[in-house]
Amino acid sequence: MSPPPVSTGGGSLFLAGRRAAAYLAGKTIDYLIVGQGLAGTLIGFRLERAGHSVHYLDAPHQQSASRVAAGIVNPITGLRFVKSWRIDELLPEARSLYADLERELDVQLWYDLPLVRTLFNRGEQNDWLARSGDEGYADYLDDHPALGAIPEVTDPAFAYAGVRHSARVDVRTLVTRYRERLLRQDRLSEIAFDYDDLETEGDSINWTENGRQRSFDRVIFCEGWRSRFNPWFGDLPYGGNKGEVLIVKTQAPLLDRLFKHRIFLVPQADGTYWVGATSHNQWAEEGPSPESRQYLEDRLRELMTVPYEIVDHRAAVRPTVRDRRPIIGPHPRQDGLWIFNGLGTKGASLAPLVSRWLEAWLAGNDNIPGEVKLSRFPDRK
Repeated sequence: MSPPPVSTGGGSLFLAGRRAAAYLAGKTIDYLIVGQGLAGTLIGFRLERAGHSVHYLDAPHQQSASRVAAGIVNPITGLRFVKSWRIDELLPEARSLYADLERELDVQLWYDLPLVRTLFNRGEQNDWLARSGDEGYADYLDDHPALGAIPEVTDPAFAYAGVRHSARVDVRTLVTRYRERLLRQDRLSEIAFDYDDLETEGDSINWTENGRQRSFDRVIFCEGWRSRFNPWFGDLPYGGNKGEVLIVKTQAPLLDRLFKHRIFLVPQADGTYWVGATSHNQWAEEGPSPESRQYLEDRLRELMTVPYEIVDHRAAVRPTVRDRRPIIGPHPRQDGLWIFNGLGTKGASLAPLVSRWLEAWLAGNDNIPGEVKLSRFPDRK
């Protein structure tokens, strides 16, 4: 195995000095990250930047929510127009971390896009205006948003409202480009993880791949909804929510903002729209379904006034948690095993801050919000 290149600069992904030498010699690696979606990518990046050696494991053909998500950063959500949880902290952390990754990967990931949403009746309009007067909301709400090309491609609505500081993160490009780099460095094993291949021994954890044993100080499971099958963390109160989306192309001018009218229209860098998403807590198969496609097509017909072509139909299962908060922390009885999960539909905005908390905890500082700690579920088996 070849070691990753050694960097002489400050914030590089590459391992430095003794870490690269240890990697080459086959000695204990600091971290094994199981799952290279958004959660695994961000915590791995933070740990590498801090000088740790990290190896990744991710099945090559499993569809993850990170590869299907639009990456919407939306400060105001729901029918009651409330601020997203900890949005005042989440936004600066997200901007900073994604900017660092843009420099490392030489690709644009963060797109500042104002959000315009439809108000369907007088009651919704009154609720919106009332919310505008609440303390802490003025910087996020726009009562008279510029519509851009929205009237050129969609039916007129009763009224429109705007959300400032919204954005789109190109999560699909992020995990893909990061994966490519890991493969070049020979630091990603593209296989399905077999829990029986993981053994604890003293202060390290051993994992066998194709007859070769590797040792790690810690393992972080970032498996998304598949964590329900994990023998160490499968009893946590999380499930999955299946979402399906369409990728649509039109000949009309591409919007320069996000638009929500029952469904989202999200402009992509390749000139298409991400359209969705559906939401189902129960499903028979992980792949796209005819019923969800029909639902999305019906919503498109209600909305779009220009011809369009459906170029793709995608589906994935998002990890969900009973209290709708992420989960991070060590296993209470098995040393060295950690979890980072439960990002749900707001992963693009949540993951940067939560990964910073996890990095701090791994370094010995557990002074982080209890509402994201694994220990908040004392009724585990």
